[in-house]
Amino acid sequence: MKHRNFIREETALAGVLEAILLIALVSIILSMIQLYYVPVMMEQKEADHMDQVSNQFSQLKSVIETQSMMGAMGTELPITYSPMSSPVTLGSKELPYFISARSYGQIILIDQDDAGDHKINIQPAPADFPSGIPLTSINYDADNYYFVDQTYILEGGGIILKQSDGEVMRVHPGIAVENNSDLNNIKIKYFIPLFTGIPGKKTYADYKDCYVHTNYSNHYSHSGSANFIHIYTDYPDAWYQSLVNESRGILWECDHNEYLNVDLDDTVTPNRVEITPEFGYTLDVDLTIVEIGVQVGPGYIPKEN
Repeated sequence: MKHRNFIREETALAGVLEAILLIALVSIILSMIQLYYVPVMMEQKEADHMDQVSNQFSQLKSVIETQSMMGAMGTELPITYSPMSSPVTLGSKELPYFISARSYGQIILIDQDDAGDHKINIQPAPADFPSGIPLTSINYDADNYYFVDQTYILEGGGIILKQSDGEVMRVHPGIAVENNSDLNNIKIKYFIPLFTGIPGKKTYADYKDCYVHTNYSNHYSHSGSANFIHIYTDYPDAWYQSLVNESRGILWECDHNEYLNVDLDDTVTPNRVEITPEFGYTLDVDLTIVEIGVQVGPGYIPKEN
């Protein structure tokens, strides 16, 4: 009978344990990055995207105002009636190699056919708009996964930011005020965009870039005295603060000195902001209502005359 002697080799066992420990260490590091750092990075990425959308909406407002001004002045240039495209980045992509989620967004056009009771009422009413001037808008709704959901609204010439904790007018509408204190007269000049669209080109959703095509179509003018101005909107707080916020509100001085009375009426639906002259003062309006054709999404469909 042969006797075999078995010798225990510690070197091979140590190598296996070292490999297991290294794999466990890498797994722990990757898990920490996934659980703690990826959400922070993605939240910052979505926040940066919302800042980008804010800048893009400002550029869109600038393009619309340029087209409106050139059209209202009767400038016979090809750019006046030609469509211009403004990009809006709808979402942001996920991080590579890690588990994360994309954010998405949607552009919605609320044109004069869809505005419903959202309007600007002036008494006496403009001849072209006896039932009120439709308050149209271009809306961007963000569907964020990590950052707070936000909505940007280009309404009545102003840019409104809305989120769960409130709303604010980020860029004021095109309203100017002339105060002739010697005559106890206040004149409000207002450049109002009126958006029109075509079926099938009013909404678009994705995470990539979306193009908003705009072109000047027509304009209307109205001047005269007014007993009141009523703005019916889904964003009354933003409008009210834009008009009377201390030191930066458009009508703050007139409201503070009791030339005009600016109130918020939340008893009606939609809510409205009321502008009326105080006793002993008169209110005049000088309106330029510019009809802007808007199409949302890829491609452009020429409108038949």
